[in-house]
Amino acid sequence: MPLPLVSDLPLKIALPAAAAAAAYLNARWALSHDIGLITSGLKMALKARVAERGDRLNLFYNLEAQALSPTTADNDFIVYNGRTWSFRETYLMALRYGAWFKNVRGVRQKDIVAIDFMNSSTFIFMTLGLWSIGAIPAFINYNLSGKPLTHSVRTSSAKLLIVDEEVRNCFPPEQLKTFASESFRDGKGPVEVVFHTPEIEAEVLEMEPAREEDKVRGGQAARDMALLIYTSGTTGLPKPAIVCWKKCWAASLFVGDWMKVGPSDRFFTCMPLYHSSAYIMGFVTCLFNGATLVIGRKFSARTFMKEARENDATIIQYVGETLRYIMAVPPEIDATTGEDLDKKHNIRERFNIPTICEFYAATEGTSGSWNQSSNDFSAGAIGRNGVLGNFILGRGSAIVDVDHETQEPWRDPKTGLCKKVPRGDPGELLFVIDANDPKANFQGYFQNNQATESKIVRDVLKKGDAYFRTGDMVRWDRDGRWFFSDRLGDTYRWKSENVSTNEVGEVLGSHAEVHEANVYGVVLPNHDGRAGCAAIVFNQQVASGTSGPALEPSRATLDSLAAHTLQNLPRFAAPLFPSRHN
Repeated sequence: MPLPLVSDLPLKIALPAAAAAAAYLNARWALSHDIGLITSGLKMALKARVAERGDRLNLFYNLEAQALSPTTADNDFIVYNGRTWSFRETYLMALRYGAWFKNVRGVRQKDIVAIDFMNSSTFIFMTLGLWSIGAIPAFINYNLSGKPLTHSVRTSSAKLLIVDEEVRNCFPPEQLKTFASESFRDGKGPVEVVFHTPEIEAEVLEMEPAREEDKVRGGQAARDMALLIYTSGTTGLPKPAIVCWKKCWAASLFVGDWMKVGPSDRFFTCMPLYHSSAYIMGFVTCLFNGATLVIGRKFSARTFMKEARENDATIIQYVGETLRYIMAVPPEIDATTGEDLDKKHNIRERFNIPTICEFYAATEGTSGSWNQSSNDFSAGAIGRNGVLGNFILGRGSAIVDVDHETQEPWRDPKTGLCKKVPRGDPGELLFVIDANDPKANFQGYFQNNQATESKIVRDVLKKGDAYFRTGDMVRWDRDGRWFFSDRLGDTYRWKSENVSTNEVGEVLGSHAEVHEANVYGVVLPNHDGRAGCAAIVFNQQVASGTSGPALEPSRATLDSLAAHTLQNLPRFAAPLFPSRHN
């Protein structure tokens, strides 16, 4: 007897059965998740292509469109320190800063201007102002001082550095003297350091908000540089990664569509704007989608949810370890009503947040992974995919075995090719790039071909191919979930930052009382990443022929070493656990 067709079944049975089957297939193959990713990606690619053809890649035009549209001009755009600027007001501030940079500081089209600023509305106004006159901002990490600061400014090639008054302590007289040297920029003269004082701000506000002609912003290709964002990379001092217009468009448009960001959203971030997460995924996403950007000055676990609540945030942004810090803070209870204030908010995503969207990417990288999680299945994953995503990711990436002695992808002695690891095993994540034109996908590091080439590996799965090296070990399991395993090389992650053991060891070793220093990362319970540890042999131990606790360095030596370390390294890179032995 033949089985009845669906049409033979009663409608009240057939419809639930069909819905249940569709739900099962969707859950089994993650179809809706993959379709959402693919749809967002296609929309992003189309809009970016239209902008390039219309010579409107410069993001100043996106601000201008929002500021001149009657439907969005007066909408809230930037919120900082209790004050709000609409799109129209932000546009006028950008024009004033553009005029100030051009007429007072002599900045011209394609000039690079370094910005050493903490989070603020001014940070946004300055970068938009530079774009308005066709110039390029370079973001300096405000935690830097000494050698890393000097290196970062020099490698930007900027002849002008604008500094937040709050980080003036990183600019002692000897640092200013270094910047003022005629030979500082490799023989091209000094860098002018301008501290952004109230007097400077008043000077900017008096500028006429004049709009430059389109030609100063024109002629841009998608691969051209929009800004410089520094990354520690795998070894050594910070490197300026070229962030092209395509990346700005791609990341922000994708995130906006994928997360359904719109004019009613208020996006709260206190992550540093000098990183791509807050600036591109946060600020530029809000710019494209007409949303409000709420800027926190600096991250504080104790006040994070309070700031989000008081600013009516609908979306909050976090990076890595910060979420653990927030969860560790005791619940905030209203002293009068007993209400749990951690659950009193408008965030649409212990805090009554049903959905968390996570991504994995690198500032200089060519692709990433994405995970929208509303249950335990993909909790902790840096990305996930179903059958459709598997087909696409399988063509655009590879996870390969690593030779842990050389820290390079392992190669078959006979073929010379690399080997993919089985699903679920850790390996280095690689992303496909055009072997004949790598800069189409990977623009690399500014004026540093050696560092750029070090991130490209060729002849991976077949002769003639090329991939971008992430330097990250990941696992991609059979359920389509991606998990981060570890960093490769002499690098570890701490507080969501890459720390180079070579760089830290070099700084410690340059102290007059240190004979040798070995730096490594150690795992701590209930913490992400690894904390810095330094094994140190002091000169006095070598001279006396003894070591360890039998001959402790003096307090003056230890204090001097601590001051030396903090002067030459950002605080997150300073070792937490020194040990003194041979």
